Amino acid sequence: MSARSQEKSLLREVWDALSFSEIRTAMRVVLKHMFVKPVTFQYPREKRTIPDAHRGALGLLRYDDGAERCVGCDLCEAACPSRCIKVVSAENPDRPLSRVATEFYIDITKCVFCGYCVEACPVNALAMTKMYEYSTADKRELIFDKKKLYEVGEQHIEDAKRYLYAHNQEKNDADSRDYRYKFPHQVAALTPPHDS
Repeated sequence: MSARSQEKSLLREVWDALSFSEIRTAMRVVLKHMFVKPVTFQYPREKRTIPDAHRGALGLLRYDDGAERCVGCDLCEAACPSRCIKVVSAENPDRPLSRVATEFYIDITKCVFCGYCVEACPVNALAMTKMYEYSTADKRELIFDKKKLYEVGEQHIEDAKRYLYAHNQEKNDADSRDYRYKFPHQVAALTPPHDS
């Protein structure tokens, strides 16, 4: 390096030190970002717009007439990779040879929100909602029973339906709304033969 270039380099360093070049560079960055719209949400006052395909808390759904969709087939329990679903089913006393879920539990602390249970359900009785605010100090409150799951489903019915539409589980037309899970033929109650 020549003496002239060393002299220029030294003068540049002195000038940078006297003129506070690092501070000028930092202030330029600050001023540049001062007039940019902030990206931070002021939660909980501001809520993010959540897409229809969001996987939030699970909810059980009913038909429009109030009848339970769940037929107690236990496919959701079999499809769950984290084994957080427990379904206890029994024969429906009103309809012979058909089953109904008498108990339904989901441990939300174990749930990975994969949506496999929703895909496995043949009658679209389960759906994900946009509900994500359910933190609590007591872990036992995060085990949702059948009653709590129906409450979530009823409170967030529109979100649950939009989730099913977004994942092509159900169509938003009259045919799918009229769809009800039925046995291929009606089975009459079995009566014991009379002794004569």
